[in-house]
Amino acid sequence: MTVLLPTFEIEDSLPGLVAGIDEAGRGPWAGPVVAAAVILNPNCTPAGLKDSKKLSPKRRADLANALWKTARIGVGIASVEEIDDLNVLQATMLAMSRAAAHLPVAPATCIVDGTVKPKLPCPAYMVVKGDAKSKSIAAASIIAKVTRDRMMLELSREFPGYGWDSNKGYGAKAHREGLDSLGVTPHHRRSFAPVRNRLGASDAALC
Repeated sequence: MTVLLPTFEIEDSLPGLVAGIDEAGRGPWAGPVVAAAVILNPNCTPAGLKDSKKLSPKRRADLANALWKTARIGVGIASVEEIDDLNVLQATMLAMSRAAAHLPVAPATCIVDGTVKPKLPCPAYMVVKGDAKSKSIAAASIIAKVTRDRMMLELSREFPGYGWDSNKGYGAKAHREGLDSLGVTPHHRRSFAPVRNRLGASDAALC
């Protein structure tokens, strides 16, 4: 079966500089949401860009390193506190807005993975499964994923026992067992039911 890779077809249909935007980390129980905005150089684009989830960790890291050398990139982060205050969808929109704002040059247009449009200073178009269709969105998915994974690796050293170095904050067995034996850390999303349900009644009242 032929696997279709992302192309520049969407970017080529739009005027001016086009930034692809994607996020990583909406589903985990711990850690921030990270978004990236990427403007690729069509004449110097790393080969093999595709949905970050379909790449090995090493391949993602290699592509991310290449992208930082050849593309214009902005990264935006929404904290655990913002996730709990706003809800994870609105925090994701905030991270995407910040990623676009952190680009070194202003894009003429943004193409965003998903169906919900963040607030952006330029026209934006939503692309369902965009990381499988657009090279720019695929690049953004790689940058967001690699950036967040590295953050979770650092947090795993500060808070051992939850398996964040491997599960990246998702609800894997090691994470569930860590919550049950060690309790809730400042990096857990208290608005998420699996975390909230493990809080004591007095702690829950404070969240």
